Amino acid sequence: MLRPVWIAAAVLAMPATAFAGEARHIETRSGSAGQVAIEIARQTGSSVVVADPAVARRMVPAMRGRMDAAEAVRRLARSIGGRAVPVAPGAWRIEAAPPAPLRPAAPRHAVPVAIDAQGADPIVVVASKRDLTIAQIPGQVTVLDGETLEAGGVGGTEKITQRIATVTSTHLGSGRNKLFIRGIADSSFTGPTQATVGQYLGDLRLSYNAPDPDLRLSDMARVEVLEGPQGTLYGAGSLGGIIRLVPNPPVIGETGGSIAVGGSLTQHGAPGGDGAAMVNLPVSEHVALRANFDAATLGGYIDKPLLGRKDVNRTRILGGRAGLRAELSPDWTVDVIGLGQSTDARDSQYAGRDAEPPLSSAARVREGSDADYAMGQLVVSGRIGALRVRSTTGAVRQHLQERYDATVDVSAPRLFAQDNRTRMIAHETRIWQPESHGFGWLVGASYTHNRTVLTRGFETFAWTQADSVATTGVRNTTDEFTLYAEASLRIRPGLTATAGGRVTHSRLGGSGEDVAPAATAMAAFARAQVTADRTATTVLPSIALNAEVLERTALYMRYQEGFRPGGFAIESDFVRRFQSDRTRTWEFGVKHGAPGASPFDLAASVSYTRWQDIQADFIDNSGLPSTANIGDGRVWSASVTAGIELATGLRLEAGATWNRSKVDQPPTELLALVARAMPLADLSKATLVDAALARSMQVPNIAQFSGRMSLGWNRQLSDALRLTANGWASYVGKSRLGIGPELGDPQGNYLDSGADLRVGTERYGVTLALSNITNARGNRFSLGTPFGTGRDQTTPLRPRTIRLGFDARF
Repeated sequence: MLRPVWIAAAVLAMPATAFAGEARHIETRSGSAGQVAIEIARQTGSSVVVADPAVARRMVPAMRGRMDAAEAVRRLARSIGGRAVPVAPGAWRIEAAPPAPLRPAAPRHAVPVAIDAQGADPIVVVASKRDLTIAQIPGQVTVLDGETLEAGGVGGTEKITQRIATVTSTHLGSGRNKLFIRGIADSSFTGPTQATVGQYLGDLRLSYNAPDPDLRLSDMARVEVLEGPQGTLYGAGSLGGIIRLVPNPPVIGETGGSIAVGGSLTQHGAPGGDGAAMVNLPVSEHVALRANFDAATLGGYIDKPLLGRKDVNRTRILGGRAGLRAELSPDWTVDVIGLGQSTDARDSQYAGRDAEPPLSSAARVREGSDADYAMGQLVVSGRIGALRVRSTTGAVRQHLQERYDATVDVSAPRLFAQDNRTRMIAHETRIWQPESHGFGWLVGASYTHNRTVLTRGFETFAWTQADSVATTGVRNTTDEFTLYAEASLRIRPGLTATAGGRVTHSRLGGSGEDVAPAATAMAAFARAQVTADRTATTVLPSIALNAEVLERTALYMRYQEGFRPGGFAIESDFVRRFQSDRTRTWEFGVKHGAPGASPFDLAASVSYTRWQDIQADFIDNSGLPSTANIGDGRVWSASVTAGIELATGLRLEAGATWNRSKVDQPPTELLALVARAMPLADLSKATLVDAALARSMQVPNIAQFSGRMSLGWNRQLSDALRLTANGWASYVGKSRLGIGPELGDPQGNYLDSGADLRVGTERYGVTLALSNITNARGNRFSLGTPFGTGRDQTTPLRPRTIRLGFDARF
């Protein structure tokens, strides 16, 4: 017989009995008893355990009113026909009522428990690193649960960008994209610059200066998005914010699993399919293993008539993750996690704007990419009295090979290949005390070593021969040593002040790859001076105020800084240095209600960012992408999200973001590039500056306005059968591809939409999903190949696609 599944809800940011005896306003949404128990625990500061998985899955209506924890738990128990049993001060266990005579017992089977990697309750925003709830964080936070992420089939990062208006992406293809939050974006290419958004799996960052690996969001407890600079807690590469993936950990003492399969049809394209499987197994009394496997084939829809090929951009993804958890004692656990994913894009996904036939490319070579990603991490977590301790050590290996059409003469098709190899080793240990008597603090230290080698070359196909020529590449190495701290103090009831700081010492190095020998000793000396190792120390302060002006309404103000270290880039056949950049952001906001639970919830913010020495990409004199500091800039950003319960089980949510950015003064190098693109008769200092400003005033890849709206419907059709449906539409406004004369092309200005439906029980279900309902063509990204300037390239949305799927748990 399987041991009971324990679904526990405990607030770690305060003692368990802090509010358990106080009458508080409680709001929970309709859902399973396990989910409602979590909401009650969070809002009352208590601990609630639902011991029977069958009971935990029973659906209950929304609960609202002013009551203490004991009354809330009793009401929950009554609504599911159970009983509440006190087990300690501020702690209850909900048990099923004894079954009627001769009535068979409800089936018992394992259900994944959505808790974070250190055993903390999932309602706590673990990205805060201090076990804070959403209401306690002075900033904009969005949490997407696992059920939302898997609705309509398992996907990758697009599941996040479709649901959060402030998160955007480039669209080169899976495993090649850059992510941006708010108005903080730098460039369109995969180069030496560090990302502006920090991506994490647990406490280990996914990459340093490599693209988004686009991991499949399978068997995830949730995804947390923190907007705005997070320099104090996360350091370099978090200028726009962070995205944290929280996987479901192994559940000790349980045997269970799940499968999900689906097939899809794309209009005017090739069919696709996907599958995911998970298993949780006990290894011993105190050790458990959890593993999941994912495979997907995304049907192509771009044709290359000059090559006689159709639907060329098929993408195959294969990945998996495994975790082993050992309980050393009631307070200490060790987790070993490993994952890997391989993404094979057989060709590119861009087309000609007015191509005939539509959705076709005139390229004469096979493009595409291959992306491989692997990670391993060891996590030790526990407590020493009231103190919490967590130590994470990990390694990442990422390899991306990209192929671009670089044809100049149609009689001799030419291919440009770029190879990006990244190796990273990282460690972080932090000690913190959750808020107690109005005071909480955190101290941490980390070390990161990252090495990236970028090599490039051309291959020309003439008649039956192929000639390969290597071009200049670059190697960048970074070592970062960091100390950081943060503390919060409740100045008075309802008013909390937070202050923190981070000190990072960076050692930077690098050199050129495949560089031609220096012609003279003086040239060799100058090259050595450019690539000489150097060090830098960066201090990032932060302050914040959070005021609860009403019981469910809070105002906040915060100041944060962020930075990215410099590095080496390639310009023509030379290696050049670019400097570090830095952001300083003031943000003001308001939050009302509990997202997804209150009859009405609202979150809004306005921020101003001063961005110094912006790192960005441009096209150099040889037509190749390069990186430089393009000047200082200013970014204004405003966002609002809201949700309202229209009726029982029917909820409307909407969000919008507005951004306005400007680069103050372009550097001399950028003026030279603009001059190169202008007729000689038009050149004068005034026209040159005007042209440069017109082409480079806006930070790239960020639309001035974007918005999203969704409608969710949950209905219990019978005691066991449930219907869940969601529909959404999002508008992506106009933006510019990049900086400089060759990258000023417009993009965006399209409407995307989708819907999904699931009918079934908690164990079995059938899903139907439809994406791009209006079959919009759009232009997500005006870059297919950096050598295709003047070809009017577009990256269309995937045409209307329908998917039918089946899922089961056991």
